[in-house]
Amino acid sequence: MSKRRKDAGEEREKIPLDKKGLSQLLGIFRYTLPYKWVFLAGLIALALSSVILLAFPRLAGELLDVASGEAQFFDSIGQVALVLMGILFIQGVFSFIRVYTFAIVSERAMADVRREMYSKVIWLPMGFFDEHRVGDTMSRITADVSTLQETFSFVLAELLRQVLTLVIGIGIIFYLAPTLTAFMLVTFPILVVAAMVFGKYIRKLSRRTQEKLAHANVIVEESLQSVNMVKAFGNEQHEINRYTAAIQDVVSVAISGARYRGVFISFVIFALFGGIVAVGWYGASLVAANSLSVGELFSFIFYTTFIGFSIAGLGDIYTQLQRAVGASARIREILALPDESSHTGEEVRLTGDIVFEEVSFSYPTRPDFRVLDRLNFSIRPGEKVALVGKSGSGKSSIINLLLRLYPVSSGTIRCNGQPVEDFALTSYRKNFGLVPQEVILFGGSIADNIRYGKPGATDEEVREAARQANALEFIDRFPEGFGTLVGDRGVKLSGGQRQRIAIARAILKNPAILVLDEATSSLDTHSESLVQEALDQLMEGRTAIIIAHRLSTIKKVDRIFVIHEGTLAETGSHQELASLDDGIYQSLLQLQMQ
Repeated sequence: MSKRRKDAGEEREKIPLDKKGLSQLLGIFRYTLPYKWVFLAGLIALALSSVILLAFPRLAGELLDVASGEAQFFDSIGQVALVLMGILFIQGVFSFIRVYTFAIVSERAMADVRREMYSKVIWLPMGFFDEHRVGDTMSRITADVSTLQETFSFVLAELLRQVLTLVIGIGIIFYLAPTLTAFMLVTFPILVVAAMVFGKYIRKLSRRTQEKLAHANVIVEESLQSVNMVKAFGNEQHEINRYTAAIQDVVSVAISGARYRGVFISFVIFALFGGIVAVGWYGASLVAANSLSVGELFSFIFYTTFIGFSIAGLGDIYTQLQRAVGASARIREILALPDESSHTGEEVRLTGDIVFEEVSFSYPTRPDFRVLDRLNFSIRPGEKVALVGKSGSGKSSIINLLLRLYPVSSGTIRCNGQPVEDFALTSYRKNFGLVPQEVILFGGSIADNIRYGKPGATDEEVREAARQANALEFIDRFPEGFGTLVGDRGVKLSGGQRQRIAIARAILKNPAILVLDEATSSLDTHSESLVQEALDQLMEGRTAIIIAHRLSTIKKVDRIFVIHEGTLAETGSHQELASLDDGIYQSLLQLQMQ
């Protein structure tokens, strides 16, 4: 990960829980608006359950007052016990309503967030994916949304409960014993200051733990995505060592954080129960002086325990809210990014007329390096054109610009005589059929992958496309046929099999413009001849652009464009370019013949 990306990630995590930070979190609350009435019912149930539960300590004190003959509201212990059981039952009912309604709101609202996040990410331009790791993006959709879900379903409820317990509890004990309450509140500033000091440091360690864990997860993701390369180089132990070192960093930081959390919790417990002992001592003196009944003192201590645990709980809730603010900021950062413009609009059918006018281009990650330099060429409808040149000459960049995966730095690309930016993006791209050199399949069945070219295709259309791509010979040998699962990224199929499925996918799409990136490179001689025949038929009547590495496969094209250092160096037929003395194409041809 680059230092710039890492610093940006750390900066996001350091968002304070102030007005600006809370506004980030509150911005996510708009996703609860469709479920506002269910959410309101949950809040009411939460408030009622919290208030009703606060009656428990007072009634528990009445048990002692009834036993000592000092009760104000009850005549027998049985009456008090019956009311206590009723309160517990009612509180249980309200607690169930609160948990159930909050679950409905959090699950549905966070499902909406995930759906919008994924929709946003899938529409982001390629420049975003060049600058961000897939693991980091997935973390925003999964881990960050899960953090917010926990906040909506649990942390928010606990925050409201603790605040209600604190405010109402202090009001009740002031009513019961003002003098004793004032004595008890002396311990509050100590707990608050300690919570602020320890909490800030613990949050810093928590952020470091998350960063270290994210780094370890990136190692896992990269090694598993490229497991064939790991095994080919015999670097299994190297990857294990890398992951072990990363995990050890996580453990070290987490243990350090646990040490400080342990000190903080121990201090809180000591201060809390020490305060209860002090309150008990002072309260006992008030009972001895007949200023307070035994039941009232018992209720007071009970309320003090409630309040103490609320204060201790607020520290942890603050930390969790801090994480939620960071997560909401990361999510809103993605949602605020500009996506690919005009992706919906009127359907268009391109004729295959393509013109590059003074096109220059640099990748966003390398703005100082010009890949294409004032490139000019035109392709007529139905023409077959091959792009050849050394690696890095700009062949793939031409295709990327034509597919509008990146915007041009300067110049214009025209199709049908119009700038390509005038067309709705999705409609525009539907005119292209792509068969890449490195075929990526989805983890479903063979039929699903072929049908990806035309989602509504019938089984007969899928089979016919496979037949034309010479794929039936291996598909029919599988016990499940077209229902055979290809595995993650198509790992259960050979390279040649994957390529023929990609060709079938392009055949099924029936595009106006066909892009072939050495589409037969992974096939044996027999299959190549059959597939090449199918491709020749597929290319009839439509524009075809072929990125060629093996020059023997492009002898029949109409024109060959030789790309050299981002410019069009030579153009002509195979015979014309092969006869040029000291030509680039002739040089490449001689090298391959050797």
